[in-house]
Amino acid sequence: MKAIMNLIYLDNAATSWPKPEDTIIAMNRYSESVGASPGRSGHRLSIEAGRVVFETRDALARLFCVEDPLRIVFTKNATEALNLAITGLLKPGDHAITSSMEHNSVMRPLRTLEEKGMELSLIPCSGHGDLDPGDIVSHIKKNTRSVIVTHASNVTGTILPVAEIGRIAREHGLIFCVDAAQTAGAIPIDVNEMCIDLLAFTGHKSLFGPQGTGGLYIRSGLENTIRPLTTGGTGSRSEFEQQPDFMPDKYESGTLNTIGLAGLGAGARYILTKGIDTIRVCEEELTGSFLRKARSLDGITLYGHRNASQRIAVVSFNLRDMSPSEVALALDEKFNIMSRPGLHCAPSAHKTIGTFPEGTNRFSFGYFNTVDHVQSAIEAIHQLISERGSHARNH
Repeated sequence: MKAIMNLIYLDNAATSWPKPEDTIIAMNRYSESVGASPGRSGHRLSIEAGRVVFETRDALARLFCVEDPLRIVFTKNATEALNLAITGLLKPGDHAITSSMEHNSVMRPLRTLEEKGMELSLIPCSGHGDLDPGDIVSHIKKNTRSVIVTHASNVTGTILPVAEIGRIAREHGLIFCVDAAQTAGAIPIDVNEMCIDLLAFTGHKSLFGPQGTGGLYIRSGLENTIRPLTTGGTGSRSEFEQQPDFMPDKYESGTLNTIGLAGLGAGARYILTKGIDTIRVCEEELTGSFLRKARSLDGITLYGHRNASQRIAVVSFNLRDMSPSEVALALDEKFNIMSRPGLHCAPSAHKTIGTFPEGTNRFSFGYFNTVDHVQSAIEAIHQLISERGSHARNH
């Protein structure tokens, strides 16, 4: 694993880094030995490109317990997948339910539709970011069409009870859409057991793929009610000027990011080989270690659950008398620690936990971080707190 010497990368919730060597090898192989467009020609290189795409669908299907790989539609990221799901499903007069912990990739499409006549209910979460599944029931109306929630917050790391929410949605005949941008590849997902109808995911985070990759799982039958986000050439049914109505072609107009999908497929297979439970245990231990050590520091405020088992490997915090941007800059310049300050594209979540408008600083650990990285982060925070305290005393 090649990495910049002495650099500690704790921004995996934005993009995972470094990537497994398998991902790099797969992308290089595609670039050097394949290079053609899948489904656009009949020669051997195009056929090989098509095989690369299908093998990526198959690996993701196994990871999410999807029986038919063709139920997975490729997009350029989770944002595009969520736009496809939300704008393709909902229309004026419909009612949707979501939570106060959502990323703007959920909130902005919903707010845009709300301006056009769709009704929206925003269920308030607790200060830790928890959502009570029972609150879903009290918000259901005659025109409720869908429940759309994040699987885990990118601010507090809190894991929402998606299986319970999914069962409630299924019992009431509602379409359940889950934003798995932070959880796909990090914790087990079974779309059947969780009653998930639409699963949006990105490739460049815990799936260890490159940026510009992602997708949407669409439960069988829903393709009859979800409108495409774009239409155009698919390489199939080219004799017709109407968009194909079958999966996944209905939603995949234009040439796919095949080199990116080669990397995404390698990342997904890497997870399947290592075991997602193994990855989860590693990241949970790193998070738990940081939380335990950070709680002993005077001058730090931690957000979210104390128990690492109730969260993904994301920790938001603030330091006394320092803004999040000050903290992030000092961590970068003085300690070579990469983190992310601010609102994390989730203003509603920060309002929920009381950190709006400045936000927090966020550490997000990954499978390739180590206990030494955690210890270095703790020591850096301790030094920043001490320096600020000393500065205050001297003035």
